[in-house]
Amino acid sequence: MSTLLITGIGELTTNVTGLGDDPRDPTGLIRGAALAVVDGRVAWVGRGTEEPRLDAPQTGATPEVEVVDAGGRAILPGFVDSHTHLVFAGDRADEFEARMAGQPYAAGGIRRTVAATRAASDDELRARLAGLAAELYAQGTTTFEVKTGYDLTVEGEARLARLAREVTDEVTFLGAHVVPAEFVDDRAAYVDLVCGPMLAAVGPYVRWIDVFCERGAFTAEETRRILRGGAAAGLGTRLHGNQLGHGPGARIAAELGVFSLDHATYLHPDDVARLAEAGVVTTLLPGVEFSTRHPYPDARRLIDAGVTVALASDCNPGTSFTSSMPLMIALAVREMGMTVAEAVWAATAGGARALDRDDVGTLALGTRADLVMLDAPTRTHLAYRPGVPLVRAVYRGGELIV
Repeated sequence: MSTLLITGIGELTTNVTGLGDDPRDPTGLIRGAALAVVDGRVAWVGRGTEEPRLDAPQTGATPEVEVVDAGGRAILPGFVDSHTHLVFAGDRADEFEARMAGQPYAAGGIRRTVAATRAASDDELRARLAGLAAELYAQGTTTFEVKTGYDLTVEGEARLARLAREVTDEVTFLGAHVVPAEFVDDRAAYVDLVCGPMLAAVGPYVRWIDVFCERGAFTAEETRRILRGGAAAGLGTRLHGNQLGHGPGARIAAELGVFSLDHATYLHPDDVARLAEAGVVTTLLPGVEFSTRHPYPDARRLIDAGVTVALASDCNPGTSFTSSMPLMIALAVREMGMTVAEAVWAATAGGARALDRDDVGTLALGTRADLVMLDAPTRTHLAYRPGVPLVRAVYRGGELIV
């Protein structure tokens, strides 16, 4: 049995309502805190003035304890990035440069990445994936989702799913990313392929199904059919929607009860009401707005309406080539009307909600001991010092990984 005791925590974010200094605070913030980990799970949380309870759960024995002094630094749960596209080949920096010069974004650029990814070997894709996963860990992300969607053939989507599963259990089937060039004259045949052979081929590797419901991608009826097919196969449902303009995505998300509507940049008031009533997590991806110059989504409106908001990076080669959850927090605070507390919660507990996980995103008794130590006294520094590498240490399951 391994035991870790972290003392001298200047500020501990637990995301447990009632545990912190303010019993009404959903982030459960404790100042002057300490935390104990036993066998990779949170075993005790309290104030530094308290005597930690470290007895082994079954034997009652007092274990040997590794003690780490945080030196007044802030600790928070590991970030949960619930939306990434990490399995790909190629580069689209020229598109970014063109957008910065005034060219509008359109969904068609995805096909460039599809061509490059199809041509890449397993080892080439695996190396890119490993490098991006290392970036995530180094910036405090301890749980992340990865989507397929950059091959769009039966064998290719299964390959991407298999490779993604090597680095995460949270793999999403996104065969419905765009209609590939070879099917542009027969969209119905491609939807049949996605709902039939492609879905069957990725089945052993994936937990989720997703659809890009947007102009230039998939229609409302195509989206419904694909999501229903995935749900019938036992997959959880997700939806890209309302990114490029007002569209049917939010309405479909509420109608079908998907776990997460992602992007949600353009919402009518009735869309917001539907999302709140249906309990759909809304995952905001401010890195996309940073990269495409679209307006940022109004997080304040969503939160005030009772919608659960998550933040994610949408790390992808076309519209958000960043793996930094601290940057997402800074953008959410600066551009989207969120408080620091709300943004940190959305990047941790919110992401866990979007992935239907209760073992990560919080530092409650029994949860996996995924935590980030900042080289700063408060979590506010994540927004106050944007672009500065503030992550001092990262623990995953109680093991130091960074």
